[in-house]
Amino acid sequence: MISEGRGGRNGCGSMYGLDKMKRKSLGARTEDELMKYILQEPIEPGQRIPNEFELAKQFGVGRSTVREAVKGLVSRGILEVRRGSGTYVISTNFLDEDPLGLGKMEDKYRMAMDLFEMRLMIEPEIAALASKNATKEELVKLKKLCGETEQLYRDGHNHISKDIEFHTHIARCSKNQVVEKIIPVINTGVYTFASLTHRLLKEETLETHRAITEAIIKRDVIGARCAMMMHLSYNRQTIMRIIEERDRTGKDIR
Repeated sequence: MISEGRGGRNGCGSMYGLDKMKRKSLGARTEDELMKYILQEPIEPGQRIPNEFELAKQFGVGRSTVREAVKGLVSRGILEVRRGSGTYVISTNFLDEDPLGLGKMEDKYRMAMDLFEMRLMIEPEIAALASKNATKEELVKLKKLCGETEQLYRDGHNHISKDIEFHTHIARCSKNQVVEKIIPVINTGVYTFASLTHRLLKEETLETHRAITEAIIKRDVIGARCAMMMHLSYNRQTIMRIIEERDRTGKDIR
């Protein structure tokens, strides 16, 4: 059980900062404990975790702390919140692939926008490199991954892990050792977008995935670069719409 202490505020800015750090630390500790709980029970992918009230009692923390922990695991692709149904485990993989601690950021919409800025800087060039350097065997696998992702998406199944595999494969096809090291950051971007939008861009995603795949297979450097840029631009515009609607109404448009 995690104890949720109460730090007093006496008007001192440094004390307030310390309290804030403690709250963040508690949320991070609760996220770790929730992950351990999922693994130890175990709660398998497809199964629902207990509700906020039960988890708050389990860990000895407030419900807001549980919500923060759940959001962290959602951004890491471990949990999925299904409105009117509950929160489900969707994966227990990629647990150590957040080297920059992005999952701890509180404002997931801001993080999503920042991730898209970063991805727009580098992923079009990664796709361009892949179109030049991928082997014939890797091109066959890329086409297979594109098709598998689309099938999962259309059938209404969780496609996030396969989507991650698709983008990871493109990065590896670049044959750039540094790109290999930043794959977890790209993975976080894919997970975060999927968890915030819930299939709002189904057709656009599938269409641009196919365009990226076809351009890389054809060794079309410019086409691969442009297709990836289009893919990321569609996604970024959707996050912007969600943020604008949330700011206007106080509610998400999902």
